[in-house]
Amino acid sequence: MTTEQKPWSKAELKTYILLLCAKADQVEARQELRLIKSKTEAKTFKRMYAEFCKDNEDQCLEKIRDTLQDHEYSYWELSQMRKEIEEVFASDQKVVMKERNLGRILDNILY
Repeated sequence: MTTEQKPWSKAELKTYILLLCAKADQVEARQELRLIKSKTEAKTFKRMYAEFCKDNEDQCLEKIRDTLQDHEYSYWELSQMRKEIEEVFASDQKVVMKERNLGRILDNILY
């Protein structure tokens, strides 16, 4: 039986989403992780990275979907998140098919 977990903040959710994006091509490049760390507090990054490492992709997407419902995002906030997702994809100097597919899945969830 699992215990009820405190809902994530917007910063925690963004960090988790960006970690999923970094792992989309099955390789978390150093550049991708460095970029994500630059966009969040160290404590938040460590906590969300530990959570992320325990989850598979389906669990990640379910957690993202569920947590998005806990927050109200403006169109501008969603656009900013999408921009940061693209930054993570491009930070290792290549955007592969798996990253583009994840981008489309996240678009469907976010919008």
